[in-house]
Amino acid sequence: MIEEQAIVVRVENDRAYLEVERNKPCGLCGATQGCGVSLWGRLFSHRRGGMSLPNSLQLGVGDRVVIAVEEGALFSGAMVAYLIPLLLVCAGGFTGAALGVSRSGSDFYGVLGAVAGLLLGLAIVRKVGPSIGQQPTMLRPAESMIVRQCSKVIT
Repeated sequence: MIEEQAIVVRVENDRAYLEVERNKPCGLCGATQGCGVSLWGRLFSHRRGGMSLPNSLQLGVGDRVVIAVEEGALFSGAMVAYLIPLLLVCAGGFTGAALGVSRSGSDFYGVLGAVAGLLLGLAIVRKVGPSIGQQPTMLRPAESMIVRQCSKVIT
């Protein structure tokens, strides 16, 4: 299971609305700030991860919780997110190039088909993506960041 910390931003009825905290390094280089990946996220208005889960731990607003998702669900979600647009880009490019063979400028039609395939693939992933895979589950209330950091310094 892959674990991540989240904070409760809203509670309605029996649902807790969580926002994933991204204050840990991603593992590429160990940097938490000044990362090129996060720069791209800010440029393209990458939002913080939000979700709603059943409030099984009876949490309140501001509480921190550890959520987890199976590795297999993460893998299948990544395959859907990358494979569907990739296949449709290739199919659109080949189709556009084939339709443009009789005309001059078949490259233009190939590029046009590839862009159309990419847009269609992204629309499909946006529509179908959330229903594929497993929802994260709440495991336990999270220990405070100060306690966790102090325990790392002591050991």
